[in-house]
Amino acid sequence: MILVGGENLIDFIESPSGGFSATPGGGPYNIAKALARQEQAVGYLTPISTDEMGDRLATALSADGVTLLAERSPAPSSLALVSLKDGQPSYQFYRQKTAERRVSTTMLNRIIPKQASVFQLGSLALTSGKDADAWAQMYRALHKRGLFTSLDPNIRPEFIKNRRKYLARLEWILPKTDLLKLSDEDLAWLDPKRPLEAAAQHLRGKYNIPLLVLTMGAEGAMAFSAHGRISVPAPMADPFVDAVGAGDTFMGTLLAQLSESGLLRRDALIAADEAQIEPILQMAAKAAAKNCETSGCNPPTRAELYSR
Repeated sequence: MILVGGENLIDFIESPSGGFSATPGGGPYNIAKALARQEQAVGYLTPISTDEMGDRLATALSADGVTLLAERSPAPSSLALVSLKDGQPSYQFYRQKTAERRVSTTMLNRIIPKQASVFQLGSLALTSGKDADAWAQMYRALHKRGLFTSLDPNIRPEFIKNRRKYLARLEWILPKTDLLKLSDEDLAWLDPKRPLEAAAQHLRGKYNIPLLVLTMGAEGAMAFSAHGRISVPAPMADPFVDAVGAGDTFMGTLLAQLSESGLLRRDALIAADEAQIEPILQMAAKAAAKNCETSGCNPPTRAELYSR
């Protein structure tokens, strides 16, 4: 089972008419959805509210086949206001004292299933607070237990109030990371002085990460490993509606494809060569493009992904 940790929330997404529609979302929530739609066994670790919006979140995730591992919480659901400019989203988050932040290491240890083999973490869950520390501690503990660890920081600079503390938390878990996915914007924020490729190579080497994947929107994606660099183009979305959840869909598909290829093990990923990694990147990029053909995060199913 692939475990996913991190926020769930309701996205209020701007429509062409100027109104807003409510859609279940949150980066890790979307990744769990993408994995389940591609027929992976997925367990979601984060609490979901018992309020009406929480019911929508829980119902939608369960309908896709995700196992909800945490107890529901009476605290309210987190919210995000998503504005669009040329299809590209910008976000405002409201997540003070909400259900998805009711996380502790004690709670997480209690609900981790024995059959878990992979832990995916990232996004706002690592930004700040006691819950961020709990997630980071759990990440290191599960890596020590032998689980494959995967990280997608999905950095939102405007919501990081203390850069130094955030970087310290990230640097604490990066050495325990088997797979790291970053966007070009993430990497530019983390290492503004180096060109992207040099920054990616430096980061991978510094923390001994078997595979670092860099997404660059319409410019495609690159992967960096001990065997070198692999680059794939971005397929065209036709029609292009918006890019909400495209990175999450890419990440979920990347994990699903690695799983199908038997590469969700550190030793296997270290040994994987270009011929193994390139088609996996291509499928992840294809899934992200398909997601952009509809409003909000709507990852393709496995059947849709393998259709022309």
